[in-house]
Amino acid sequence: MTAPADPAAGGGAPRYVDLHTHSTASDGALPPEAVVAAARAAGLYAIALTDHDTVGGVEAAVREGERLGVRVVRGTELSAHYGDAEIHLLGLHIDDVHLIADELARFREDRVRRAERMVEKLSALRIPLTMDAVLAQAAGGAVGRPHVARALVAGGYVGDQREAFDRYLGFGRPAYVPKPKLDAADAIALIHAAGGIAVWAHPGSDGRRERVERLAGWGLDGLESRHPGHTPDDQQRISALASQFGLVESGGSDWHGQTEGYRTLGMMQVPAALLARQDARVAERRRLAAKS
Repeated sequence: MTAPADPAAGGGAPRYVDLHTHSTASDGALPPEAVVAAARAAGLYAIALTDHDTVGGVEAAVREGERLGVRVVRGTELSAHYGDAEIHLLGLHIDDVHLIADELARFREDRVRRAERMVEKLSALRIPLTMDAVLAQAAGGAVGRPHVARALVAGGYVGDQREAFDRYLGFGRPAYVPKPKLDAADAIALIHAAGGIAVWAHPGSDGRRERVERLAGWGLDGLESRHPGHTPDDQQRISALASQFGLVESGGSDWHGQTEGYRTLGMMQVPAALLARQDARVAERRRLAAKS
């Protein structure tokens, strides 16, 4: 079964998309195919799979989407640095998965080394967590702090993941290790080289005018205005900045598999028309690239 035509173009009942989801290819709870199945159960027209520093799950998700009638946008989420601040960039509508996969393999190796340093710091705190326990939680996906937190919970060293971050893994805590730095301009260029568009994920209060202007000068394509971490004022302000600088908007739940709470799949009710505007941006970028 192929994905349905965009209902936003046909005047039918409103349909929704979720352009920020995670699977077990990084730190989500469900395999890529199960994420797509959950999207169909939620009545979504389309999703973007945006695992951290990997595109390892996208092809499986695309195949399942074709089978179930859910459009799957190939994506990833990169951690990048703007000055002293860390920002997250979504690479959406990636065309050359293999090109970006080679670069992201290096980032995943850096993630493993970061986790190893966290384990060393925990050992110095007399918490005998092993790297094998962390890798078991990652189950082959890109390793991140949530996997260290889950291993701490599984080992009985903390009661839950929040305690793991609050006591050990959060910024300024004794086992915190900063991420390797990828400059934001380089991250945007990498996404463009793979045929995608670069979207600043959940900018929130950090999404100030001067920062958006600078990133737009480096080729930023869009802003994630709809995110569960944003206040209504954040959403309105970010939407206005997108309009001011000629950027597309994006939105999603940043879903990691939760079945309840404030980050459930599709809860942001992002209209399919927003995805259609992204498609137009992608087409224009590729047209200009073909002429150059």
